[in-house]
Amino acid sequence: MKQRVLGLLGFIAVVLGMSAISAQGQIIGQLEADIPFTFHAGGAKLPPGRYIIHVLDSSNLGLLEIQSADGRTAALFEVREAQHSTPPKKTELVFNHYGNRYFLSKLFDEGEQVGSAVVESGYSKQYASGGATDGEKHVSASHQGS
Repeated sequence: MKQRVLGLLGFIAVVLGMSAISAQGQIIGQLEADIPFTFHAGGAKLPPGRYIIHVLDSSNLGLLEIQSADGRTAALFEVREAQHSTPPKKTELVFNHYGNRYFLSKLFDEGEQVGSAVVESGYSKQYASGGATDGEKHVSASHQGS
């Protein structure tokens, strides 16, 4: 009986430890960014402007909300863990560029090699499957109040 309890406690400790590791790669707090072009986030098309990005629900770090600073436009999108080849020197949003369309792709905090990748919508998959990307566009972001 003691072995079962100890085994269960060990399993719980491992699961909690893994959760803490994956949460470290998530964007903490709220990010602000001036996005100078029309873009897609999740399934929504958003106009250029100043945006605030934050975790919608602290119990689900995989769901983010992006909202215009004036509160008129908002969208939800799912994220998963992403790796950067080297820790970025600044907090940034990364957009995939296809023709004249931009799709929010990744979010990274300054100095953190692990960040968040936006789960592709059907619309972005359609453009991605149509051929090569025109590259990535990086937009600087900052933590709200910074």
